[in-house]
Amino acid sequence: MNDLLFAREFAKELEAESSATIKCLERIPPELFAWKPHEKSMELGYLALLVAEIPLWITHIIRHSEIDFATFEHFKPQTTQELVDHLKKNITEAKETLLNISDGELAETFYLKANGQVLFSSSKKENVESTINHLVHHRGQLTVYMRLNDIAVPSIYGPSADDKSFTTG
Repeated sequence: MNDLLFAREFAKELEAESSATIKCLERIPPELFAWKPHEKSMELGYLALLVAEIPLWITHIIRHSEIDFATFEHFKPQTTQELVDHLKKNITEAKETLLNISDGELAETFYLKANGQVLFSSSKKENVESTINHLVHHRGQLTVYMRLNDIAVPSIYGPSADDKSFTTG
């Protein structure tokens, strides 16, 4: 599949995942941002931010060819709305970036770094391709955190136990 077709299809897939992701983030209250289920687990607020920032990775992968853990600046939301708005902005920018690539651009190398040291490198296409899986994985993790805090889990690919818009026979 050529870069332009891949990018267009990937932008559609990102859009398809955005609605459920927004519904999850809309339910995360700031007073629980510091909560975590285990001492080795990440905080709920950081996990929600990670879900909101994964689409931003697509923009960085394509436009900057690298992400360095030491210099990547994380947004610091204070409210649920700021978190949701951050996700929406990142999805919009990622789709715009995908829909404006040039053919051959995704064959270029992407570098994941820590303090300038290369941890991993591969084609931009391979890295963009894995971001949806990464998003879905962490969104699933987020729904577990939600359940543990009695936050209603929205329908994602089908009914959830909390979604009243679905009825059972």
